Amino acid sequence: MKLQLYMFETCPFCRKVINYIKESGRMDVEFCDIHKSDDNKKTLLEIGGKEQVPCLFTDGKPLYESEDIITWLKEHPVGDK
Repeated sequence: MKLQLYMFETCPFCRKVINYIKESGRMDVEFCDIHKSDDNKKTLLEIGGKEQVPCLFTDGKPLYESEDIITWLKEHPVGDK
């Protein structure tokens, strides 16, 4: 499963998700900073339909809201298919 977190460093809700990912030891999430890459911002808008972050794409499907993202990550541990 491909996991991409669209985010930017100074967003407090993004930091909450990033901190959870790091504390849990997950290495399967790609970080896509929308302030450092125009391509990341473009992808977020084209696929997600809005510029809201954090946004976790799970195999290309957007999931918003930090608590919902953390809950999803907890329910889908590394190696879960």
